[in-house]
Amino acid sequence: MYVIIVYDISLENKGARVLNRVFKICKKYLTHVQLSVFEGELTPAKLAKLKAELNQYIRDDLDSIIIFTNQRSEWLKKEYLGQDLSEQTSAFF
Repeated sequence: MYVIIVYDISLENKGARVLNRVFKICKKYLTHVQLSVFEGELTPAKLAKLKAELNQYIRDDLDSIIIFTNQRSEWLKKEYLGQDLSEQTSAFF
């Protein structure tokens, strides 16, 4: 399945450490697109593993992660405003 993750990590209360950890976990599984956005193909099992790893660090009262999933990347359209980063991102059109 195709996955897009967007996160917002608060820097208060040792948030820089959480932000660094979340970034590294996402980078293990997905392609870094821009700042707090990752995308890529994952099996349901790998998505479950990614969520479990992230849940170890996310603080329910301060942080937010949104996970968009779709069975096929071809059903989504990507449009760039400003810099066209299509060469640097995955094959998601």
